[in-house]
Formats: sequence, C-alpha cells, structure tokens
Amino acid sequence: MRLRFNRRARPPDPAADHRGDPTPDPGPSTAGPDHAGHALRAPSKLHAFNRYEIKYLVATTKVPALRRELAGRLAPDSHGDDGGYGVWSVYYDTTDLRFYWEKIEGLRFRRKLRVRHYGDRSTVDDDTTVYVEIKQRVNRVTQKRRIALPYRLARRLCDERVAVEHDPAQRAFVEEVLELVAGLDLRPVAMTGYQREAFVGQDADLGLRVTLDHRIRGRDRDFHLGADAENRLIVPAGLSIVEIKANERVPYWLTDLAARAELQVVRVSKYCQSVEAFGRAPRSVFHVQDDDPAAGLAAVTPTRSEA
Repeated sequence: MRLRFNRRARPPDPAADHRGDPTPDPGPSTAGPDHAGHALRAPSKLHAFNRYEIKYLVATTKVPALRRELAGRLAPDSHGDDGGYGVWSVYYDTTDLRFYWEKIEGLRFRRKLRVRHYGDRSTVDDDTTVYVEIKQRVNRVTQKRRIALPYRLARRLCDERVAVEHDPAQRAFVEEVLELVAGLDLRPVAMTGYQREAFVGQDADLGLRVTLDHRIRGRDRDFHLGADAENRLIVPAGLSIVEIKANERVPYWLTDLAARAELQVVRVSKYCQSVEAFGRAPRSVFHVQDDDPAAGLAAVTPTRSEA
C-alpha cells in the first residue's frame, strides 16, 4: 500500500523540537580539548542542535594570518591534523529544485536533506559510517538533526526509500526522512567536497566553532561518495569560506577580528553553488564567480589529505 504524504513541508513546533529526543551520546572519550565540539559529530543515536551561522569570503592569501589569530584564541579541531579533513556531501532535491529555490528566495522555514562523510572519500565503502542529515532554517536559527549509519543503509533509506534498522529513539527522524524522499520524490542532485580546518571555543567561548573551508568543489553526477569521479571547483580557488557557528552569541573579539581582516559577509550555499556551477539553474545574485569564467571549470586533482 502506498503511503500518502503532504507535499508541502510544515515548520516544526519549536516547543517539540527536542521532545522525546534522547540525550546525545557523545561517543568515545576524546583526548583533545574540543571534546564538547566533537560530541556533535561523533557516532550517536541522534544529534539535534540549534546554531546561528555567519559566513564570510576570504582571500586565501589572508588565511595564514587569520589562522594564527584563531589559534591564539580557540582550540584546533583534534580531528583535523595535517591541514584539516575532507567533508563530502550528497544533496537531495526535487526535479524542480524546490530546496534550491527555497534557499534562493530566502524562505524563513526551509529544509534540505544530505548524506555526509568526513575524511578520505577514497576509503568509502558500504560499511563506512556516514551521516544522514536534515538541516533546516527557522528564521535566523539553523537546526541540524542527524543519525550515523553504515553507508549501505544510508543509501537504502535515502535512495531506495526503505525503512532501515534503527534504534527506537531514531524512529521519528527515520520517518521524517522517508516522508521527505517519498513524499517529495527526492533524488541526488549535487555533490560538494572541500578541505576543512576547524577551531572550537573553550571556557567563555564554549559552543563556538569557526571553520575555514578551502578548495570547494563539486559534481553533478556519479553520486556515490567513494566514486573515482571528476570534481570541479565551484568557488574560485583563490577564495575560502569562513563560517562562524555560535549557540547564542558571537564574541566581540571575533567580530572585531572579522572587521580588521575585512571579511565580506556573504549569503552563500555550497549546494547552490554546485547547482549553478553545473547549469542546473541560472546563476543567482549570490553566486560567487571567478574573474576568469574558465577557472572555475578546471578539473581538480586532490592530494591525499584532500581526498
């Protein structure tokens, strides 16, 4: 029997946002100083958290000085030795790119579904742990919920639209994913990948996270995370994206640093960049373009640390 789903997404009841959710399991103890930050990414039954996010564009020539300033105030991400780690995401959307247009139009409530892997994509196989995530925006607050699954089960859930084995506490999330993929007929639309450096706050800045994303690239086909497929730059090679993520407030020292570094606040989405870079939609006013149109189409051969 075919299940019936509502075609339009409805904003959640804020009061029920965490009702019935289990307390996130931080996973194994982390020796580094960023244990609290990594509780958000370690395998667990279900992660749910709210954040304010601010994005900036920065010339790569300014990154070393910015990195030194951040390292003087924040702890380095202990999972990001040797220049950071890879972040690879497959984004799902409708045939008419509903989630893309909701972002471009700035809807106050919007959602997107993705499957994400942290690390070397060349090692991804059916048993690799990945994250099925629903990231949504409610007014100015970003809410993210996700579960960790073996890649084969993540594909079965999102691509084959089949309920997979899960902890009873994950039932509501799994049902929501199924409602999205079946009710809206979602399919993989774009993939993004980049090299990330991350810093996390301590003491008075606990909950603060600053990321620097470099060599932002993507593709519009071959959506297996481990596929040996060509990726192309979707943000000019001379630019990085700096993202500030805070639970409640951004400290004054960080806003002052952004001002001194002349960082440019942007409304940029890596997913939208990939959609537009490959001609799936007209380039919006928010698209970050290269002065040389051909530069953004150059094939990227990642190093091992960027794979």
